[in-house]
Amino acid sequence: MNSDRTQAYGRVVRRLADVGASKLHTTEQAHIREAADTLLFAVALGDARTALEDLDALCERLVATGRWTEESAAGLAQDILACGPLAPVR
Repeated sequence: MNSDRTQAYGRVVRRLADVGASKLHTTEQAHIREAADTLLFAVALGDARTALEDLDALCERLVATGRWTEESAAGLAQDILACGPLAPVR
């Protein structure tokens, strides 16, 4: 874990506080927190594959239902991804 990952986690927490129940159901908020927690403590991105797949499905659903814009969902996804370890360069 490093400072960049910790700062990204803080952005996720702030985003959840900002949108709250007006834009996210309680279960959706829990899924987002779980994904951020999983990535923050993951050693490798492979360790967090299920959390990333769940996050992707949630973001797609939020956009498809018109509750979030694509930009908002992409920003959330980027912040959560930034909580995780860097993928190895090949």
